Amino acid sequence: MPWYAWLIMVLAIGSIVGGLLMLRDTAKKLPLTDEQLKRIHERNAEMDAKDERDR
Repeated sequence: MPWYAWLIMVLAIGSIVGGLLMLRDTAKKLPLTDEQLKRIHERNAEMDAKDERDR
């Protein structure tokens, strides 16, 4: 392969890895209240029970 093909491949991979690292660094946790967390857990339990019944 010619040198410029290697250069394009390195730039593409570097761009992908750099984008993923930037995405990881800017990710923030959602500040949820205790009530919101409780509703989420209840909803997940409901969906798990429904999935079990459907099987």
